[in-house]
Amino acid sequence: MSKLVVRNLYKVFGFNPKLGVRLIKEGKGKDEILKETGMTVGMSDVNFEVHEGETFVIMGLSGSGKSTVIRCLNRLIKPTAGQVILDGQELTSMKKRQLIGVRRTAMSMVFQNFALLPNRTVLANTEYGLEVQKISPAKRKAKALEALALVGLEGYEDSYPDQLSGGMKQRVGLARALANDPEVLLMDEAFSALDPLIRSDMQDELIDLQHKMKKTIIFITHDLDEAIKLGDRIMLMKDGKVIQIGKPEEILANPADEYVERFVQSVDRSGLLTAADIMSKPWTTANINKNPLVALSECKKYGLENILVTKEGRILCGAVSASALQQAVHEGKPTLHGITKEDEVERIAPDTNIKQIIESTLQSSVPVAVVDDTGKLMGVIIKSSILRTMIPGRGNGHDDT
Repeated sequence: MSKLVVRNLYKVFGFNPKLGVRLIKEGKGKDEILKETGMTVGMSDVNFEVHEGETFVIMGLSGSGKSTVIRCLNRLIKPTAGQVILDGQELTSMKKRQLIGVRRTAMSMVFQNFALLPNRTVLANTEYGLEVQKISPAKRKAKALEALALVGLEGYEDSYPDQLSGGMKQRVGLARALANDPEVLLMDEAFSALDPLIRSDMQDELIDLQHKMKKTIIFITHDLDEAIKLGDRIMLMKDGKVIQIGKPEEILANPADEYVERFVQSVDRSGLLTAADIMSKPWTTANINKNPLVALSECKKYGLENILVTKEGRILCGAVSASALQQAVHEGKPTLHGITKEDEVERIAPDTNIKQIIESTLQSSVPVAVVDDTGKLMGVIIKSSILRTMIPGRGNGHDDT
């Protein structure tokens, strides 16, 4: 179920933004519009949906439009054109009073620079959003204490921001957002100002929190590793446009273009991809009732040391080696019965993480068989499938033949 829907969203900064949108629709690019009019295209025809309870990551380099998008969601920036729809309500056409209500109760934002009030204690900072809503002191204190406990800051209620580390300050910012119990949590580069180790810890804590909270989170980052770690789905942007949307493993396995491919080059894919992501279709197998000569010709044709053997319905029986086939032909055996070795083949489920099979695949000349619950052969993984995955920018093994 979609919690948030964004349709045909544009943002042009300048003296005549509607002209900018028209020029975009006429096919002119960001640089061309800047040169001709002096106007800056923040985003162009952005479309996506965010499902309830998912962590949706928007990523891209500086100037890609990702922060413009998130600020248009809660109307900190007014879009030039398009729609933002939250639970069926269109935010882009809301009056100011309605919009303030949405910001206070439905959407909370966590900023990169913490945005804490230095003269307020941790507790008072956490209560601030509730105080603005005129929640009673007793109720807002209870909610703030609950949020601080959730982010691991019990005992720091009376501390001031300048007494906290960067990671603790960001926890206060997160607690302040959570105290409002928002339907959607917007996080704009929330961890990018933190040291690497603290940043990694905060990512882990957010993952743990999300397991408990089941919030709808929209997270902005320029870091692909962070996007992959946190995101249920990722949207990559460039020059204000959406380039690709997908699950982390989909983007790693099938980058949409060279731009995305450059992004994924440095990522260790083995911890994210499954057998289904990299398997090849079982393009050549031998039926167990066939003559060994037929199977041997297939081995010679494709240079195989071993061939997988199946029966009706592509149920996997095992494998037979080229040398065993030669011997069977010499002996005049009519079928592959009796020479097929069932225990020669490693069988795995489609959702098996490929880290579990790297070593066995590289050491064996027999393909690893990907089978479903009934034993039906769905695909195979061979050495080149693994090697393509390990080499950045090479994609997956679906085209192995």
